[in-house]
Amino acid sequence: MHADRHLRDLYTVEQVRALDRRANDDLGVTGFELMNRAAAAALTFLCQQWPQARRLVVFCGPGNNGGDGYLLANLAYEAGMAVEVMELTDTASGDAARARETWQRGAGLTHRWRQDASLPPADVYVDALYGTGLNRAPESEASALIERINAASIPVLALDVPSGVNADTGHCPGTAIRAHATVGFIAAKRGLYTGQATTKTGAVVADALGLPDILWQGMPADAVLLDAMHLGPRSRDAHKGDNGHVLAIGGDHGTAGAIGLCSEAALRCGAGLVSVATRTENLFALNCARPELMPHGVHGPQELQALLTRATVLAVGPGLGQAAWGHALWLTALDSGKPLVLDADGLNLLAQEQHRFTTPAVLTPHPGEAARLLEKSNADIQQDRFAAARELAQRYGAVIVLKGAGSLIAHPDGRLDVCTWGNPGMASGGMGDLLTGVIAALMAQGSTAWDAARIGVGLHARAGDVAARKGERGLLATDLLEPLRALGNGIEHE
Repeated sequence: MHADRHLRDLYTVEQVRALDRRANDDLGVTGFELMNRAAAAALTFLCQQWPQARRLVVFCGPGNNGGDGYLLANLAYEAGMAVEVMELTDTASGDAARARETWQRGAGLTHRWRQDASLPPADVYVDALYGTGLNRAPESEASALIERINAASIPVLALDVPSGVNADTGHCPGTAIRAHATVGFIAAKRGLYTGQATTKTGAVVADALGLPDILWQGMPADAVLLDAMHLGPRSRDAHKGDNGHVLAIGGDHGTAGAIGLCSEAALRCGAGLVSVATRTENLFALNCARPELMPHGVHGPQELQALLTRATVLAVGPGLGQAAWGHALWLTALDSGKPLVLDADGLNLLAQEQHRFTTPAVLTPHPGEAARLLEKSNADIQQDRFAAARELAQRYGAVIVLKGAGSLIAHPDGRLDVCTWGNPGMASGGMGDLLTGVIAALMAQGSTAWDAARIGVGLHARAGDVAARKGERGLLATDLLEPLRALGNGIEHE
């Protein structure tokens, strides 16, 4: 049995190195044999992606990633392609040196990179400069080559990781290859699916190199790629009381839209009832926009209490503000002990007054909010999104959705899922308000905070991708409501 089922599992660089050693020590598969398998897998993928490709240029560094490149070049040359290798240095060692010798025994062309040289023409460039071992900015000579490759209008296949990307975190400390596709080996590296890496990898595939399932025994994944999920069908005798009552709290002066979006998303994702605690001035607009909502004008905590007693789950924060009115409602909501989803100003207030949750809670910060919650900078959060999400979950005792490219869902016990859906068009106002309502609705219908966050993030991102079929620029939060309903029912939206 081969290990294809592990390819949704994500591993750290150190874990992949341990798997590599196991293959060597326990299975008798040498490092050079793994290098040959990687080269063959990469060439097969390249030919599938670019079936018309006849000319390759392979850029090789001195390490094992370069070794993969030399062997791929040799296989391509033997298959009748025109192949040239451009190398950073001739100081390869170990298996990489053996791979270089294999290439040089053929008749392919090899060039040493010089900054005053032009790059050879090709149908595809292959990036084998740096692998998973690089956790710093590339040096100046390599950086100049990377910039030259990126400037060329030639598709790039990256081997294992685009050079310059930290395979553990997705952070790019300096220049990095912008690949059109990336083929990984043995196991999927977690950093390729979040943060800056998502702008560098192109399509990502992982190849287990024919290694047996036993290799992974006793090696739990560090994270998992999110599955497409939805709630099951309802009982034929279901009524609205079976599907929970969401109370959305927010909408200070001038922000009725935020709490309205949150509330309508909760309805569209199946909450039986949705009430809104908001400013009195918002009632007319909310009633007109969505008559199925039950908005209430709330001046302070006493009026909120009556609504809290009837609620199953709270959605707190969209348009809440941080002034006296919002602060008082926020405190009352937290003191109620109700399960809740906290976003926007609900998170900003939490950063000012620390609170550890003892009842089910989901916090949905973007990197700026996460930075305030952890008293760090935005750059600190983005440098290692995995560590930030897990630290937030531990500190606050809540499920964390760290939003952004490759959103992360972290549990206080260390579990972490990575969402690969979503698109840049979703970087617009109101998207986070929708997500708050989606997750709250799923909790109201009986999902745990963990499952509601995972299902909700996936539905929200997939709905965004459906809506973006008409173009990413100009995408509105309300464009997601129709596909949210379909996907939430397990119907693939046309």
